Amino acid sequence: MSSTRNKTLFIIFFLLLLSLFSAYIIEYALGHEPCKLCIYQRYPYYISLILLLNIFLLKKYIRLTLLILSLVSICGSIIAFYHFGIEQGFFNESFVCETKSFNTELSKEDILKQLKKNTISCKEVTFSIFGVSLASINTIFSFVLFCIFFNMFKKYENNK
Repeated sequence: MSSTRNKTLFIIFFLLLLSLFSAYIIEYALGHEPCKLCIYQRYPYYISLILLLNIFLLKKYIRLTLLILSLVSICGSIIAFYHFGIEQGFFNESFVCETKSFNTELSKEDILKQLKKNTISCKEVTFSIFGVSLASINTIFSFVLFCIFFNMFKKYENNK
């Protein structure tokens, strides 16, 4: 693998770790509880870290891994854009965001427990950086990752 490509992948790996670490600081240290879509937006980062470790450690199937990384990143961008759209009112909250139970036979105690839970709506922006929501930042970051990974995939040569 070329030195430039390797450096780029290490920088991306570090940025993904930094993003997840920041999300946990915002959640646990600053007390901003994430909504369900905020949690779902972390999954492509976890998957990407594992796939990048495959490239760094196993050094097998690199071209295929770059393609999968680009697909994971575009999925992450779509999830983040959907969340951004809900925040901005472009989309309605879906069943993903709803906190209602589909079980029609709830006891009084179960209903009280659900009401006491402090559930966060996907519409609410509880944390922003310079007035920009994390969902919008994640949309852009994930799309940039898609572009980088897909470009690496297209330019990858099978001869190491």
